[in-house]
Amino acid sequence: MNPKKLLVVGELNVDLILNNIQGFPKLGTEIVAGQMNFTLGSSSAIMASNISALGVDTSFCGMVGTDDFGDFILQQLRQKNVDTRFIRKTADQKTGITVVMNYEQDRANVTYCGAMDFLTISEIPWDHLKEYGHFHLSNFFLQKGIKNQITDIFRKAKAAGLTTSLDLQWDPENKWDFDYQSCLPYVDVFLPNEQELLALTRCTSMEAGLEELKPYNNIIALKMGDKGGMVISGAERIHKKPFLNRVFADAIGAGDSFNAGFLQKFLSGAALEECLVNANLVGSLSTTEPGGTGAFTSPETIALKKQQILDHQL
Repeated sequence: MNPKKLLVVGELNVDLILNNIQGFPKLGTEIVAGQMNFTLGSSSAIMASNISALGVDTSFCGMVGTDDFGDFILQQLRQKNVDTRFIRKTADQKTGITVVMNYEQDRANVTYCGAMDFLTISEIPWDHLKEYGHFHLSNFFLQKGIKNQITDIFRKAKAAGLTTSLDLQWDPENKWDFDYQSCLPYVDVFLPNEQELLALTRCTSMEAGLEELKPYNNIIALKMGDKGGMVISGAERIHKKPFLNRVFADAIGAGDSFNAGFLQKFLSGAALEECLVNANLVGSLSTTEPGGTGAFTSPETIALKKQQILDHQL
């Protein structure tokens, strides 16, 4: 079965990534980073770029400024064969940027949202939805222009006959004002990590959080870091350990790559266990190169890196 065509709606920004940082920043002082990378950023774009590199026909809807950063984003997406005709350039706002201070398995981010704040429900190409089979949205809390219409967006996507998925990401304001009771029934695959699940549900344990969402969710694909991942659908619960690899660059975009791996198989009609195994594998693959998209260069390279990771488990 050929994968369904995918429409991704979300934020667009570049990432300025600092590695090998000598300590933690303090006001009034200066520290040095030993390495810097400038890459395509944003959860939505990383997922779209990587799932397109995996062979899924992908289009993107978003907003950038009329500037060099916006041009860079469009160039990077097009290099991965992502259809960018629904990305609007605006002269009124600057393209967003995230400065990533990377510390091995953890990091601190500072984001300037810029144009991403001004994407609205009217920008979504509703007249073209019949071209697609699946709708994905990432980074809900950073997109103020669509926050209040999130349930309407997913309701309309479902009414058009598409399957749907959502990755909230972290709430920088720590308000967690997402109406999951209303929205999640229209989301086929919900893709949080453990910390996001606990913060959203205001529960102190994963079990309590899953129980809180149970009346509203369809499928939860839960990212669990170095514990792997879990998929929950009704009474079915599957846990798979992570894939280790010999080479670790950073974990930037690993969660977005997990999403790409899960949805790649989900859109081709695979069983949930196969979706989860591929999610863990693609997430691990992502960590072998700096930034969120560096490991996804060509089908041959992706296949080789996957096999190297699989061989390392033996």
